[in-house]
Amino acid sequence: MLTTPAKFKINSAFEPAGDQPTAIRELIEGITRGEKDQVLLGVTGSGKTFTMAHVIQAMGRPTLILAPNKTLAAQLFGEMKSFFPDNAVNYFVSYYDYYMPESYIPRTDTFIEKESQINEQIDRLRHAATRALFERRDVIIVASVSCIYGIGSPDTYKEMILDIGKSQRINREELLREFVRLQYKRNDIDFSRGTFRARGDTVEIFPAHLDDEAWRINLFDDEIENIITFDPLTGKKTGEIETTRIFANSHYVTPQPTMEKAIKQIQIDLKIRLEELYEQGKLLEAQRLQQRTQFDIEMMQATGMCAGIENYSRYLTGRRPGEPPPTLFEYLPSDALLFVDESHVMIPQIGAMYKGDQARKGTLTEHGFRLPSALDNRPLKFEEWQMFRPQTVHVSATPGPWEMNEVQGVFIEQVVRPTGLIDPPVIIRPTENQVDDLMHECREIAAKGGRVLVTTLTKRMAEDLTEYLEEHGVRAKYLHSDIDTIERIEIIHALRKGEFDVLIGINLLREGLDIPECMAVAILDADKEGFLRSRTSLVQTIGRAARNLEGRAILYADHMTASLEYAISETKRRRDKQIEHNEKHGITPKSIQKAISTILDDIYGADPQRAAQAKAYADAELMGMSEDQAEFITPDLIKKRVTQIERLMHKAASDLEFEEAARLRDELRKLEAMELGITSGGMTPPRLASADSYARNKGNAGKDDDTKQKRMHPRERARQAKAKREEMSLKSMPMMAQPPAKGKK
Repeated sequence: MLTTPAKFKINSAFEPAGDQPTAIRELIEGITRGEKDQVLLGVTGSGKTFTMAHVIQAMGRPTLILAPNKTLAAQLFGEMKSFFPDNAVNYFVSYYDYYMPESYIPRTDTFIEKESQINEQIDRLRHAATRALFERRDVIIVASVSCIYGIGSPDTYKEMILDIGKSQRINREELLREFVRLQYKRNDIDFSRGTFRARGDTVEIFPAHLDDEAWRINLFDDEIENIITFDPLTGKKTGEIETTRIFANSHYVTPQPTMEKAIKQIQIDLKIRLEELYEQGKLLEAQRLQQRTQFDIEMMQATGMCAGIENYSRYLTGRRPGEPPPTLFEYLPSDALLFVDESHVMIPQIGAMYKGDQARKGTLTEHGFRLPSALDNRPLKFEEWQMFRPQTVHVSATPGPWEMNEVQGVFIEQVVRPTGLIDPPVIIRPTENQVDDLMHECREIAAKGGRVLVTTLTKRMAEDLTEYLEEHGVRAKYLHSDIDTIERIEIIHALRKGEFDVLIGINLLREGLDIPECMAVAILDADKEGFLRSRTSLVQTIGRAARNLEGRAILYADHMTASLEYAISETKRRRDKQIEHNEKHGITPKSIQKAISTILDDIYGADPQRAAQAKAYADAELMGMSEDQAEFITPDLIKKRVTQIERLMHKAASDLEFEEAARLRDELRKLEAMELGITSGGMTPPRLASADSYARNKGNAGKDDDTKQKRMHPRERARQAKAKREEMSLKSMPMMAQPPAKGKK
C-alpha cells in the first residue's frame, strides 16, 4: 500500500488553546519516535477531539478512531467530518438494526434461530470505508467494536474489482457477468443500491458505496462510449467520468474456485465430527449436525450463499483452525494511526467480546447445531488485537490500568480548558443524616436557580429518595434503566428547563449528561467501595459539576477509601493547575451557556403547547389518539401504526440518530404488546383500558392518592412493559425440531 504522507486540512476558525498546543506537540513527538502507545489524559470539555484532529493533520497518516458505542461514534464522525470536509471521513459500525444471534438453551431444550435486520445506509458507509483505504491516503475511519469482527479477506476483496473506462473494449454480456461475479443483482424494476439493470446497449449500476448517485454505461459496438453519473431517483444527469473502479457488493464475496475448495473441506470435517459424535453416543446431535450442514452445502452449491454462511468463514478465507479472522485492521496500511476514545471503557470491551462469543457458540457445537469451525467465526482475541493494532493513542479523562501499564505510568495531560472553567471543589461530609443534609443543599441551590445531580447505590433507593424529597417540597425525579428512552430524554430536558431541580440516579455518568445548570453533584455512601464508587466512577461523576462556575461536589462518607483518596487528590491536582493557568494568563472563567434543545424538538416541534399535547397523547395512548378515542382502536389501525413506526425507526437509524431510533424501538415494542392484547371482537387493549380507567378515576381520587398515582405511573408502566416483553420473548422462541422416529419418514 501507499506510504506517502496524506494532505489533511482542518477547517476551523479556532486555534489550539489551554493545554492543547502542548498535548499536540508531545503526541506528535511520541509518534515520530515510534512509540507504540501513548495516553492522553484529557478532562471533559478540554477539546480532546480537536487535539486528535491536529495530530492527524500533522502526521498525514490514515487513522482509525475507536468509540465504545454507536452514539459516541456518530458524534465523533460528525465532528471529524466538520474538521476535514475535503478528506475521506468514514463510519464503520455494526450494520444491524436488530440482531438476535442463534443460540441453544440445553436446560429447556430451546433453539433460537438467528434473526437480524441490516441497515442499508450503514452497510453503504462500511463499503465506503474499505474502498477509501484501497484508493487514497487521507482517510479517517470512526469505528465501534464492530471493527474486530470478521468481514472477509482483504486480499479477496481487493481481487474482486472491475476497472472500466471510456473507450474500453468489452462485450455487453461479459460486463453483465462481471457484475454478477461481484454479487450485484439484476433488477430492471426496483433499482437500488447493489443492483444493476440493462436496456439495450445501456447498462446502469448502483455501486455499493453510494446512496445518491448511480452510473450509466453506454456501449456501442462492444466499446464503452461514455460513463455518466446520474441521480437514481430523478434520472437527472449529474456528471461524466473517464474511468472508475467497481468493488464487490459484499465484503464476504468468494470466487467460485474458492467456494468449491471450501465445500470439499467442509464435507471432510463433517465426516470427522460425525464419527466423534457417534463414538460419544450422541446420536441425536449427529443426525442434527448432518441434516443442517448438508442443507447448507447444497445451498452454497446452488446459490453461492446460505443462511449463517459466516460460520464457514474459516473455509472461505483459507485460514487454519484457531487463526484470527480477517477484520478491518487487516485493511489498514502498516503506518496507520489508532485513537482509542474513552479507553477506560473501550479496552475492557475489546477483551470481553471474544469470551462472550465463545460461550454461546461452544454450546451450539457441543449439541450438533454447528461444526466446530463456527468457533473461528469470532471477534479478535485481545492478544490478537494487540498484534494487529498500529501506533496507538489512548484518550480518556480516567485512563484504565491496562493502558497506564503499557506506557509505564507516563501520560500527556490536557487538563486546562480553553474556556477557563475549573474542576469543582470536593466537600466530604458524614453519612449520618446525609438525606436531610442533602435536602438542605437542594433547597439552597434551587433558590439560586441551579440544579443538583444525586447518585445512589440502588434503583429502590433512588425511587424512595425521590418520593421523600417530593413529600418535603423539593422538586425531584429519578432516572435509571427502567425508564424508557423517550422518558429519559424528557426528564433531562425538563431538568434543564427548570421544571424540577434535583435528578437522582444510579450511574448518571453513563447517561451522557451535559448540564451547564448543574451547581452540585452529591454522591451518597461514597465510601462503599465497588464499581459504582470506584476511582473512575467518582472522578467522572465529580466532573459533571465542572461546567458551572459555582459547581461543587459533595461526597458523603465516614471513612476514606482508596478510590476516594484518589478522586479527591486527582480533582485537587487538576483544579490547582487550572487556577494557576488562569491567573498566569489573566483568564476569567465563565459558565458554559448551552441552548436547551433535544431531539424532542424534532419529534414534536418547537411549540411548547404542541410538545405538551403530543407528550400527553404518547403517555396515554401509543396510537396518537386522545384518551377518549381509545375505544375506536382496532387491530388494523394498530398494524398501520406499527408499519409507520418501523419506517420512522429505520429512517432515524439511517440518519445515525440512534437516540431517536431507540425511542421508536421502545414505542414499537409497546405497540406489539398492545396488538397481542386485542381480541377478534375489537375490544380495548388492557393497557388502554387501564389508561382510560386511570383517566376516569383521577378526578375522583383524593389529592394524596392522585399525587402518588401520578408519581408511580412511569415506573409501573416501565415494569409492566418490561414484563410483557419478556413474556412475548418466551412465547416467540421456536422449539427445536425433533428428529423423525426410526423407520418413519
